[in-house]
Order: sequence, then C-alpha cells, then structure tokens
Amino acid sequence: MTKDYDLVILGGGTGGYVAAIRASQLGLTVAIVEKSNLGGTCLHQGCIPSKALLRSAELFKNIQNAREFGIDVQDATLNFEQVQTRKENIIKQLHAGVTQLMKKGKIDVYKGFGRLLGPSIFSPIAGTISIEHEDESENTMLIPKNVLLATGSSPNTLPGLEIDGKQIISSEEALNLEVLPESIVIVGGGAIGVEWASMLSDFGVAVTLIEYQNHLLAEMDESISKEIEKSLKAKGIQIYTSAEVLPESLEKTNHVQVSFKQHDDVHTVQAEKLLVSVGRAANINGIGLENTDIKIEDHHIVVNEFYQTKESHIYAIGDCIGGMQLAHVASHEGIIAVEHMANETPEPIDYNTVSSCVYSHPEVAMVGLTEKKAKEKGYDLKIGIFPFKANGKALVHGDASGFAKIITDKKTEDILGVHMVGPDVTNLISEAGLAKVLDASAREIGATIHPHPTLSEVIGEAALAVDGKQIHG
Repeated sequence: MTKDYDLVILGGGTGGYVAAIRASQLGLTVAIVEKSNLGGTCLHQGCIPSKALLRSAELFKNIQNAREFGIDVQDATLNFEQVQTRKENIIKQLHAGVTQLMKKGKIDVYKGFGRLLGPSIFSPIAGTISIEHEDESENTMLIPKNVLLATGSSPNTLPGLEIDGKQIISSEEALNLEVLPESIVIVGGGAIGVEWASMLSDFGVAVTLIEYQNHLLAEMDESISKEIEKSLKAKGIQIYTSAEVLPESLEKTNHVQVSFKQHDDVHTVQAEKLLVSVGRAANINGIGLENTDIKIEDHHIVVNEFYQTKESHIYAIGDCIGGMQLAHVASHEGIIAVEHMANETPEPIDYNTVSSCVYSHPEVAMVGLTEKKAKEKGYDLKIGIFPFKANGKALVHGDASGFAKIITDKKTEDILGVHMVGPDVTNLISEAGLAKVLDASAREIGATIHPHPTLSEVIGEAALAVDGKQIHG
C-alpha cells in the first residue's frame, strides 16, 4: 500500500503529535508513524508517570508529618500497588485525549517502525517512509512532500553496568516496579537521578546517590545545587560527588555491590537495586539516515534554526537533535518546523528564555544563565536572593526551604538568569520565563504587585533585592 501526504512524522511523542496538530491547523495532510503508543516517552516512560509517583511520594511524606499541622494520623501505610494503578490511570486518560486530538485533526496514525528510503520509483528525492509492522505484513509506503523526524531518545547506559531490567535498571524499568526495594544505588545526579532519589527516599527506600561531577544538577546554578544537596541529605540520602563508579567491581548476588573512586579513596556500596541515570541517547539508529544526505554530529541530527536538515524537505526536532532534551522544547520546535515548511514566518527559539525544571522535593527551576556562565561571558553582575523562610505562604504550607535568585547585568539591568529551589517553583518559574521573553528588568518585576500571601512574592522580593530594596529580608 502507498499513500501520499504533505507531511509524515516519524515519532508520536510530545514533539511529534504537537507538530501534527499544528500542521493540520495549517491545512496539511498529515500522518504519524509510531512504533509504540502516541505520547511517546514523556507520557508513557517519563514526565507524566514519574510526576504521578512523585506526587504520591510527596503526599505520603506529608501525611507522616501531619502532626506538625495539628493532625494526628494513625498507622499510615503505603499501598504501592494502588500508587501504580493511579499512575496508569492518568496515562490512559491522557493517551485517550491525544488519540482523540488525532481524530479531530484528521491525522492518520500508523503503528510500526518507520524508515527513510532514498530516491526511488516512489519519489525522486529521499524521504519515502517504509513502515514495518509487528505482524510482519507487507510494508506500508508513505510518500510525503515533507518529513519530520521526532524519534526521541532512550536511557544511556555505562559500559559494565548494562541494564538487566531486574537488579540493574533505568528509569523506564523503575517506573514499573511492582514492589519498592528496601535500598537502591543511583548512578547519576542529574535531573532524573535527583528526582528518583527524592521520590524513593520519601517512599521510605534507603538511597545512595553517586555523581561524577563535583555537584548535583551540574547544569544548574551552583548555589541551587548546594541547596538541593543539603535538602536531600536531610532526608537521609547518602550523596557522593566527584565520584567515579568502577564498573569492573560490580557484583550481583541477592544484592548489587559496586565500588567507586572519590578523590584518592575507593568506597563500596551495596543495595537491592542499582538505577543507572546517566542521560539519554538519540534514537537515530536504523531509521534510514544513511539513505539521505543528513549530517550527524555527536550522534545527533544537525539542523538549522528552523530544524531543517541538509535535506531541505526533511526536518528534525526534540531529543534526536540534542540541545535541551525537554518535552516543552520539542513541542515548540515542532511547531516552528511545521510553520516553516508551510511557508509561514516563525521566530526561531531563543533557548535562553526556556525554563528547565526538576520535580524533586524541594523543586528546582531555572531560566537563563547561571552565575558562573554569566561571569564567563564577561557580564558585571548584580544579584538578588530572597529565601522562602521569610515568605508567609511558605511557612503556612510548612515548607520554607530554598530561595529565589535573580541575576542581572549591572550595565543594562537586563535579567540574565533566574534560579529557584523550594516549594512549587516549577510553577513559579513561568513568571521569570515571561520576563525573559519580554526583556523585563528586575526593577519592573519588583514594581509588579504580587498578591499576599503567595509564594510568588519571593520573586518580587528577589527582584527588589537586586538593588538592596527587599522589604522582608
């Protein structure tokens, strides 16, 4: 079977299906080829299920601390089977919603593995999509005018610490645990590692976290990293930074044992399971790139500011092009790519205005430059910091850890970066993101009247603190 389309998208994750909806709005005929389920990693193995588990962990921890609020709760226990059921129900509901959006947009969805073919009898240019089906039926051929590669990524592994799905797991296997382990070693202190460390600790698991860099969340501002490390240690998590795991030391019995080198010392840790959390690798193998002139660098597809590859009718977005591997980034990249191929005039993304979040407890969020990077770029800085412990709403909530930090250019008063750690900062950061987009100054944020009592007052006070004018600090 062959069929013509204006656009065929390889990958039905967040970037792919959002791009499909925008293309449909622009009047293009669209098909998505997805080997698994619509929604991709974010909906099924990442953003949504992990946040569902994090919410259960947070609530469990809050119930255990309910006496601080004057509420006595007797014998609160964790029903992890129900925790997983709730997670799955959320996924099913959102998946049904995405499926309905495809029907609404008259977007065809093909289940199978898509591969790019070179010029052929079907098309004089590379880009015909051959779909292999699980039932081994005859391949379906789709002939598009444009192609969008949105194939996403998969968990990285370390040589010698290969995933076995039982004792050595990635975040994907962790999401489907039937029973919580008594103990776990997490290798990697990035966003995923920190979220799992926080979550499992709140569930009552003994956690050891090993990070190669000299601080957790290496891409974040160092002041934020220090604060989150302090908070995680307060939960009882054992944290080792500047630590190199020695895979050759791995031993698997009824437990997992591994050694790591920290400075000149070698330590050995043992746990029921080991979670490898060392980033993600682009899914670009086997999709037929060798049949095109598409350029690859550092195992990522090379694109221009509108996400065109070297083959001008083939675009690529999301994790497979590297950069900020975030669902909301992939979505906007997809919109820009589709608008460009439809001869619209989209504005390229300024990645310096894109917020990044970590959904641990406490939460972490940032937009723009860190203090270190701002200094490296030669800026003369003015910085305002304001703690949540001076915020009435944070005290009412019983969670006053952390702070907001605003970094500005002393010469122009431009906001260079905003960094937050504390309660609900993954929601609060959007105000800072808007400020970056509108090129607002700290003075303008400080002049904005923030309602009282709210957590958002921390941003206003931090903005005032840039010039030493904070009221409550």
